[in-house]
Amino acid sequence: MSPTSFSWAVSSDPGLRRSSNEDSHCTRPDIGLYVVADGMGGHVAGEVASRVAVEAIQQFIQETTGADKNRTWPFPFEPALSLAANRLKAAFRLANRRIASTIADSQDLRGMATTASALLAASDGVCVAHVGDSRVYVLKNSTLEQLTHDHSWVEEQVRAGTLTPVAARQHPWRNVVTRALSGGEDPEVDVREITLARGERYLLCSDGLFSVVGDERIAAILSDRAAPLDQVCARLIAAANAAGGPDNITALVLEVNAP
Repeated sequence: MSPTSFSWAVSSDPGLRRSSNEDSHCTRPDIGLYVVADGMGGHVAGEVASRVAVEAIQQFIQETTGADKNRTWPFPFEPALSLAANRLKAAFRLANRRIASTIADSQDLRGMATTASALLAASDGVCVAHVGDSRVYVLKNSTLEQLTHDHSWVEEQVRAGTLTPVAARQHPWRNVVTRALSGGEDPEVDVREITLARGERYLLCSDGLFSVVGDERIAAILSDRAAPLDQVCARLIAAANAAGGPDNITALVLEVNAP
């Protein structure tokens, strides 16, 4: 899959209740990389965490483009995963270490962390990776599928059957994540490899979108083929703000133009 096989657009907004935007994103069609990160830790710290993570992921993927399978150092190459998946997993773990170094240099940043979700184009499809509760969706034939599982307390309860999805959306602990890039031990990174089909649309977004806009509404907006992708992103942001805009909102939409 050529990195130029996507059309894409992205929009980010602080929402209606936040004075700053702690989300960060990356769109690098030249290396096939797209990332959304949602920082935590309060004003400045959250912004720093998401920015450091996105920059570190981007730098590693750029440096390893065209490299052989041994270029995941200092992490071992996992034979069960593709080269793209190994590179993306290593990039996330290096981002976590970069956050640790940043915290060590400035004690004011202690406690900062970030989620991250990424899509990396490879020769035969894409690899999706994530840590935290930012999400990746795919729209196939007007049907929306969530490709990632939130690393959050409420998601764990939903999967255990002790909370309904509706109750989870309103739960006071809905923002509690159970996994993040925080500078601690090397995180477990969920990776998934996908074969693409022409016309599919992928959405990478922070929880400021899906926490207040349901899947049915997201699917309807993504399904509008008459609207340019930048308008699709703007409509997703507008829908979140119309629902109260309680958090920062980032929406990155890609459409598969090939193979």
